[in-house]
Amino acid sequence: MAAYLLKRMLLILPTMLGIMLISFVIVQFAPGGPVEQVIAKLSGSDTSISDRMGAGSDTLGTGSQSQLGQGAGDAVTSKYRGAQGLEPEFIKSLEKQFGFDKPAHERFFLMMKNYLTFDFGKSYFRDVSVLELIKEKLPVSISLGIWMTLITYLISIPLGIRKAVRDGEPFDTWTSSVLVVGYAVPGFLVAVLLLILFAGSSFFQWFPSRGLTSDNWSELSLFGKVVDYFWHLTLPMIAMALGAFTTMVFLTKNSFLDEIRKQYVMTARAKGLSEREVLYGHVFRNAMLLIIAGFPSAFIAAFFSSSLLIETIFSLDGLGLLGFESVIKRDYPVVFATLYIFSLVGLFVNIVSDFIYTLVDPRIDFESREV
Repeated sequence: MAAYLLKRMLLILPTMLGIMLISFVIVQFAPGGPVEQVIAKLSGSDTSISDRMGAGSDTLGTGSQSQLGQGAGDAVTSKYRGAQGLEPEFIKSLEKQFGFDKPAHERFFLMMKNYLTFDFGKSYFRDVSVLELIKEKLPVSISLGIWMTLITYLISIPLGIRKAVRDGEPFDTWTSSVLVVGYAVPGFLVAVLLLILFAGSSFFQWFPSRGLTSDNWSELSLFGKVVDYFWHLTLPMIAMALGAFTTMVFLTKNSFLDEIRKQYVMTARAKGLSEREVLYGHVFRNAMLLIIAGFPSAFIAAFFSSSLLIETIFSLDGLGLLGFESVIKRDYPVVFATLYIFSLVGLFVNIVSDFIYTLVDPRIDFESREV
């Protein structure tokens, strides 16, 4: 197993290189880059960029307004849309500030060299390093992702096992109906409904409508802080969990049903073992392999991607919202940094998943397989 894990660790480097290279190439053909964003901001034709351009971008503010409105006679031919009327020197200064004065291949290898030491540079449009920006948003994503994954597995697996044991009975039928309805309703609609019912003035004001903690959180006792934290998490967790429960419950149920119908289970029952001994002594280990296989994708989805709309609705400023806003604003340092971190975490989680495979079923030997 150690040799297999070492091979997988060594494969992380070329895999990350391929992910970042493909993403970098795609970005080169995407219109509306950071230079165009600043030009549109200065010309007044775009209002999507945050007004907080940062101290590093102050040179693009009022002092640069004089570069505008030079007249038709001063218009310059430029590869950037909307740059007519701007001095060529100003365009070159923008390119230098954003690093576009270097060839694409040089920019890519410089970026990857810095990323090896987790040096992600500074945000284009905020006067803060990308790493500090990610650290600032990370607590929200950690809260949503970890608790979402734990709650999903702790509830879905026992429920799926019970549905498998009572397959075809009324309990299995009505729980399946509830789960299918919950899966069919989008999470963001559930979030809006919960917000209206339990966090608005029209019905009940039982839960807070925004943020991860209350304004007086620092003044609370340790117990008060814990209660306040989970009080804020209740509605977002319910909205995120409904769809995830359905997939995991049915996956668990079908996996256990497949194992229960096999010959070795009939043999175990014939030997006089109790149903509980058969289920948890023999079936559980084999049936859980499929559940473990789905853990990496479920973890990554809960931790990073599925929280965007929930973060927006409940005003939770996390990594999902940060990544989305960075793509819209073409803040490439933040975009590539989040992609790099997400991909790296995903690869490591897959390796951990393989290791858990061997703990659940020692018969699995990855070393005898080609990576």
